[in-house]
Amino acid sequence: MYKELLRSIENIATFPIISLILFVLIFAIMLWWTFAHDNSFLKQMSLIPLDTEESEFNNLENDDYEVKS
Repeated sequence: MYKELLRSIENIATFPIISLILFVLIFAIMLWWTFAHDNSFLKQMSLIPLDTEESEFNNLENDDYEVKS
């Protein structure tokens, strides 16, 4: 049933080609972006999750929560 429906759509073969081109284009852009930046920038970005978790934990521990009996 689905095969017949898909066969009835004109130019259906262009959709997989467009999807492949978009995937390869986005992959190439991300690959270029990764190698174009300094290692120091990438190192700084990789440490952000560790820094924010620690600072959020300290903020929660010190300010936000009070122990209620």
